[in-house]
Amino acid sequence: MKTKFLAITVLTLLIFACQTESEDVFLEESSFKEIAVKAPTYIDIGSTLQSISINNNGEGLLKSSETRKAALYMAEYITTGDSDEMGNTVFFMNVGNKQLAGDFAPDIYSDFSDGTNDISYYVDNNRPTSDMAVSVSNAAIDRAMATWEGVTCSELGMTELPNDGRPTGFISALFGLGGSFNYVSDVVHCGWHEPLFDAIWGPGSNILGVTFTIIWVDNNGNPIDLDNNGKYDVAWREIYYNDAFPWADDGMNHIDVETVALHEAGHGLSQGHFGKLFISNSNGKFHFAPRAVMNAGYTGIQTSIEKTDKAGHCSNWAEWPNN
Repeated sequence: MKTKFLAITVLTLLIFACQTESEDVFLEESSFKEIAVKAPTYIDIGSTLQSISINNNGEGLLKSSETRKAALYMAEYITTGDSDEMGNTVFFMNVGNKQLAGDFAPDIYSDFSDGTNDISYYVDNNRPTSDMAVSVSNAAIDRAMATWEGVTCSELGMTELPNDGRPTGFISALFGLGGSFNYVSDVVHCGWHEPLFDAIWGPGSNILGVTFTIIWVDNNGNPIDLDNNGKYDVAWREIYYNDAFPWADDGMNHIDVETVALHEAGHGLSQGHFGKLFISNSNGKFHFAPRAVMNAGYTGIQTSIEKTDKAGHCSNWAEWPNN
């Protein structure tokens, strides 16, 4: 049931104010109040260590019979723009002060994945939204991925793997909600999966989309950093959308698929949240400073890369695959 339509209608009124603001919000005479950001949280769901196999995606891709182990490390999510809580990060692996960001490791694992250093993605058609045809939502996701691929500082070799009907979802499988522990691609859009959001955050959450990071681990479940770059080696990332909300291809009075996909794909490509959230004391409207794709809250349609988003992306990918 999409119980949040009223909230989204209210959100629409906020969107126009945000869209007409300059990139930065200037705080004058304490007219804006900053909404405090909660520290990343830790959720213990027990061991998530799994032995991973690969489905050969093409001729000559599977070069090694070696098996590897992977585990759920973290999740980054975006919330509705009218929420009093910004999107946040959840860790599922309690490594204390050793919590580090994760990143893809070129060359080291290419034999086990798709045989190249190109960034691959897959869109699962098995969990469609009830609000539009699969072809429409897929096209929106493809546009989002193409936007990141089009950032000129990087050469990702972005490749979409054709849908073949296979089950996907390491995270979904962990919660007994269907899916598969197998590697599919570097970034997997696993579809609309309201039961998964309910299982982790409970019914009625304000979370629109989430990106989970699965990392390579040793036999004891300890994170691996084989390229010694100070970041745990990412196996792949999975993106899920919450069908408790109404979705659309144009975002009018609904949540825009391309906007949320662009945000979550940013997480899928190793970028974190950016910007501070303020509420206007005079009219209760919400503002991000600066407004960017990687803001932790949804503030209307954003389908282009802003300069802060580009800077974050380029810091991760400008030297790929030599970083």
